[in-house]
Amino acid sequence: MPKLGRHKVKRASLALVAGIALAFSASACGSTETDEPTSETSAERTVDPVKGTELPIDAAPEPVGQGGQEVCPYLDGEWLQNTNGQRLTGTGTDERFDPPACVFWSYEDYPQATVMVRHMRTNSDAIAVVDHAAPIDSTLKALEPEGWSGGRRGGDGQSGAVYAVWKDETAVVVTTAQEQSVKAQKIAEETIKNLKL
Repeated sequence: MPKLGRHKVKRASLALVAGIALAFSASACGSTETDEPTSETSAERTVDPVKGTELPIDAAPEPVGQGGQEVCPYLDGEWLQNTNGQRLTGTGTDERFDPPACVFWSYEDYPQATVMVRHMRTNSDAIAVVDHAAPIDSTLKALEPEGWSGGRRGGDGQSGAVYAVWKDETAVVVTTAQEQSVKAQKIAEETIKNLKL
């Protein structure tokens, strides 16, 4: 076996250590296919437009139907009356939305409850609808029913309560003249259940 000089052994040891360090750092810091965004993961899904998609994010149901007897296609008037705690004197529907937004009246000159379902083209648009109705900085988090997310606010003595949630490209916004957001929540949950959203 040939004898190596002291410098050659030192160089061989340094080369070995450097090679191991380089191999370790390359495997620890190496990039894989999942590290780099692809057009599929970074692009948001867009769905076909439906009636109402063209309306602005801040569109709300028109106050229609005071004294009217239109039927809300997804909420029973008697159920709403019992849930919200106010006598139902009229119902209207805003056909600009699909399904139509429902406006429920009592004796006041403003609706006792409004229910709006918005099928948006993107998830970001659905979130924007909810954020407009229930701004993050002035509401509590809403997480019901399971899989839905948004905001809730109880009435402040003047403006009533709101419960607004989104899932995928769909937003559901409920306002009531009541102080408790739990009533708006129950109406939203019944709407989601009845429409199988």
